[in-house]
Amino acid sequence: MRRRLVLAAAAITATIVLAFAIPLGLMIRSVANDRALTTGERAAQALAPVLASVKDLPTIEQVMRGVIDPAAGTVSIDRADGNVLGAAIVDEDAVALARQERKSFSTPVDGGRLVLVPVQLPDGTFDVITVLVPARVLDKGVGQAWLLLGALSVALVLAAVVVADRLARTIVTPVRELAGTAERLGQGDLDARVEPSGPREIVEVGHVLNRLAGRIGELLAAERELVADLSHRLRTPITALRLDADGLHDRAERERMTVDVDELVRAVDRLIDEARRPVREGVGSSCDLAAVTRDRVRFWAVLAEEQGRSFTTDIVAGPCPVAATSDDVEAALDALLGNVLSHTPEGTAFRVSLTAEPDDHHAKEGVGADWLLVLDDDGPGFPAEGVIERGSSGAGSTGLGLDIVRRTAEHTGGSLRLGRSASGGARIEVAFAAPTP
Repeated sequence: MRRRLVLAAAAITATIVLAFAIPLGLMIRSVANDRALTTGERAAQALAPVLASVKDLPTIEQVMRGVIDPAAGTVSIDRADGNVLGAAIVDEDAVALARQERKSFSTPVDGGRLVLVPVQLPDGTFDVITVLVPARVLDKGVGQAWLLLGALSVALVLAAVVVADRLARTIVTPVRELAGTAERLGQGDLDARVEPSGPREIVEVGHVLNRLAGRIGELLAAERELVADLSHRLRTPITALRLDADGLHDRAERERMTVDVDELVRAVDRLIDEARRPVREGVGSSCDLAAVTRDRVRFWAVLAEEQGRSFTTDIVAGPCPVAATSDDVEAALDALLGNVLSHTPEGTAFRVSLTAEPDDHHAKEGVGADWLLVLDDDGPGFPAEGVIERGSSGAGSTGLGLDIVRRTAEHTGGSLRLGRSASGGARIEVAFAAPTP
C-alpha cells in the first residue's frame, strides 16, 4: 500500500508539473525570440534617421557597424537605387514585399530570422533595412532555462514523493499493527491488543478490533466453562457404571467393564482439561504420529477382534513428529477407527497405513504434508456427499468425527480427503505436516 500511495503521489505531481512546465518552457523560448527580434528591430530603427538625412555612403556604413553587435545580428540596407550596403540580402522577395507594403515585419530564413524595416527617403522612395538574427541568438539562454526548469520539476516530484512517503507511513504502519494483532488473534493469542494510532478511521478500527478480541475471549471462556460443566456432570453416570461393573459376577466381564469405564473416565478428564486449557497453551506442540497411531490401533484391536474383523497395519518406523498435541491426534484417530467399527458391518476388514511421503494427489494440490495416514475398509463406502461437514452424517451419528479429523489435520498444515478403496469401500487420507523449526 505504501508503495502504491507514493507512486500515485509521484504520478499526480509529475502530471501537474508537466502541465505547467511544458507551457512555461515554450513561453521562455518565445520570450527569448522576442527579445532577440526586438534588439534587431531597434538596431534597424536606429538607422532610419541616418538614411533619411545622410547621403554619404561611408558615413552610413560606419553607423551600420555601430548600431548592433555582429554577434547579435547582421545588418544590410537595400537602397532604392538597387545598391546593397552591408551583407548580402538573404531574402529579396521579403525585401520587395516590405518596400511594397511599407511596413516592418520579420520572417524566418535559413539560419535564423530576418527583420525588415522600410525607410522613406526625402524623394519619396524607400530603402529597406534588414537585420538577420541568427538562430543561436534567438535561442540564447533557452537551454539553461529549460535545464533549470527541468531540475525544478524533478525537485518538486521528489519533494512530493518524500511527503507522500511520510503520509503513507502514518497510514501503513497502523494498518500493519492491526494486521499483526489480527494474526496473533488468529493464532490463538486472545490477549493480543493493538495500540490505536494513525488517522481517525484507523483508530476506530483499532478500538473495534480490541473490543472484538475481548468479546471473543468472553464467549470462548463461557463456552469452555459450559463444556467443562457438562463434562463434569458425566461423572455421576460414570460412577453408576463403575458400581454396575463392580457388581458383575463374571470376573472377566467385570475386568473388561472396569477397563472400559476407566478409559471413559480418562476421556472425560481430558475433555475437562482441554476445556479449561488456555487458548495459547499447546501452540507449537508436537507429538509422534507413528507412536500414537500404534497405540490407538492396539486399543481398537480388541473390539475389532470381537467383531470378527481382520485388519492390517503398515506404519512407518518413527518418530513422525506432527504439529499437534497427542490428545488431539488420539481424538482424530479414535474418530477414524471408531467410524469403521461403528458404521460398517461386523466382519468388514480394514487397513491402516502411515507413510513418510504424501501421495501424488496431495503433492499436486500443494499440501505441505510430511506424513500420510490412510484408512481403507471393505464396507459399502460413504453413504452421502458432504459427510466431511461438521454435523453432517449419513449414518445417523452426530457427524462430528470426520470434522474433528479434518480440523486436526488442517491445524498441522495438512488436509483430509475422502475416496473409495480398491475394494469399493471407504478410503480416508489424512495428510499431516511436521512442526516448523
